[in-house]
This record gives sequence, C-alpha cells and structure tokens, in this order.
Amino acid sequence: MSVVSAKEMLLKAHKEGYGVAQININNLEWIKSVLTTVEELKSPVILGVSEGAAKYMGGYKNVMGMVHALDEFYNVTVPVAVHLDHGTYEGAYKALEAGFTSIMFDGSHYPFEENLAKTKEIVAACHAKGVSVEAEVGAIGGEEDGVIGGGEIADPEECRQIAATGVDMFAAGIGNIHGQYPPNWKGLDFDVLEEVERVTNHVPLVLHGGSGIPDDMVRKAITMGVSKINVNTECQLVFAAATRKYIEEKKDLQGKGYDPRKLLKPGAEAIKDVVREKLTLFGSVNKA
Repeated sequence: MSVVSAKEMLLKAHKEGYGVAQININNLEWIKSVLTTVEELKSPVILGVSEGAAKYMGGYKNVMGMVHALDEFYNVTVPVAVHLDHGTYEGAYKALEAGFTSIMFDGSHYPFEENLAKTKEIVAACHAKGVSVEAEVGAIGGEEDGVIGGGEIADPEECRQIAATGVDMFAAGIGNIHGQYPPNWKGLDFDVLEEVERVTNHVPLVLHGGSGIPDDMVRKAITMGVSKINVNTECQLVFAAATRKYIEEKKDLQGKGYDPRKLLKPGAEAIKDVVREKLTLFGSVNKA
C-alpha cells in the first residue's frame, strides 16, 4: 500500500474503539523494524518524525525516500502515514513540500490567538494536498528536541476553538509528559480528557508521551476518544540496552561481530518487541 494520510485510519480507530500507534523513527533500523512488524500484525501505523530526527536522517526528503523505498521493498500492505511530530511553523511547510502525509503543527508555545491563526493557515495548506493535520493546546510535559513543556492542563475552550479549524486529530495536555515518567507523577487527568473530547466534537484525540503510561490508563484513554498514542522513549531505551548487552558480552569481538549489520541487530529486534507489545495493547492488530 502506498503511504497515506493519517485521517482515515484515525477515523476508523475512533469509530471502532482502538488506538493507532505513532512510533517515532530515528534511522534506517527503526523504519525497517516498524514496517516489518506492522505488516506481520496487519496493523496501521503512523511513523513519527521530529524535526531533529529529520535533520539527523538527512532531511525531510530523505526520510520520505527511505520510507517509500522500504515500504515497496517489504511489500507492505497496511496503511502507513509519515507524520511530522511537534513541527514548527517553518518545519510544517518544509515537511509538506517534501511529501509528508501528515503534519503536526505545535503552536502551543505561541499566544493562543497566534496558535489559532497559524493552525487555520496550516490546515488549509495541508488539506489542499490531502495531508492530515494535528494541533496542540497545553504544552506536553518533558523535553522534545530541546523544547521543554511543563505538562500543562489544556483549557477546554481553547481546545474547542483549535479543533474547530478542521484539524484531523488533536493533542491536549492532560498531565502527560515526554520521556521517562518520574516516580511522583500524578497520572492522566481523565476529567479534562472527558471535557476535551466533548468540546472538540469527537475529533480523534492524541496521547503524547505514551512510553511509561500504565497500561490501564492507556486503555481507559482509548475508550474516552484517544485514537493515536505516541511511542518513542521506550524504543530508544530497549535499543540502547540491547546494543549495550551485545558489546558487554564482547560479541562485537567475535568473528565479524563488529559489522554494523550484526552490531545493530539486537537493538532492531528489541524495537520490534516493543512495537508488537504496543499494537496489541492499543488494539490495532488485524485492523488494517
């Protein structure tokens, strides 16, 4: 299947009561691991790309080139969207020009009226090309590409106005954070989530910081309108741990164990395990 917008897969997920995983990709191994696993489990997926990751991978066009080539090479038949994660105003237009099929414009750090105006503009530009759009109100906690969010709780009225711009998915701060969750984390604010789901007229909602949220909270959030859950940190942690184990066991010194194809394989397999676990938890297996 060709790479597609995230709109239809999220509407289907919202209607049928499951979640679609956004798995952030960071290099060739990530893309291979995710595409082969979603094909194996017949699950739709959204490949998340931060601006920092895009720069690391050689730019937006190179990211799309790798995804298209690997999608064809592995004969992927499930829906795959390539989504700019926490895009700036300038980054949104660059990713759109490069062929991304979904764009997140994160204007949560702007004064509200500016966020609203810029979101309207980007929705119009993206929809003209059949590209889905995600917006955000209330900064998500933690750090994303050097930008630190305080874990704000979104204002429902601001959510209503941003959702009314015609966005295809909507991220609201409900106490979730990027990165690893601290021991004293209070958990998700389900009262706010319920109100946001109501005032946004049932636009599919997005849960950022999906790594580390307890499974029961994730399941509950999905029943309350969350249709997209972002996962990044967990894949990075298991990749690092598997690579460390390989080297600590001195396997890189055995034969041609230093070959990067062998050196990186345990990490790539560990990513697959996390993806399988998340797709099962979110309920998207066999939903392609």
